[in-house]
Amino acid sequence: MPTALERIDLRTSGETKALIARAAATAGMSVSAFLLSAAQERAKVVLSQTESLTFTARDWEAFVTALDQLDQPRPKLKAAMERYRIWHARQTDA
Repeated sequence: MPTALERIDLRTSGETKALIARAAATAGMSVSAFLLSAAQERAKVVLSQTESLTFTARDWEAFVTALDQLDQPRPKLKAAMERYRIWHARQTDA
């Protein structure tokens, strides 16, 4: 079953519309296809900048070292979890 297409509406100046239409025609695309293509490319760039990490060699070593220590005991975390269990038990008993 085909997925329903969503609609995006926007308003712009005549000058901007003409510019986009000219660029779309030059690229051999419809205005809609041109806008969607440009928006998708920009969205991927923006998301890749916020959803990925770039480490220096020193930072990478620190990151890997921290990951290697995940199985180390964490007394403060264990105590906090126990306090939460006690608090939660009191809430459900009330």
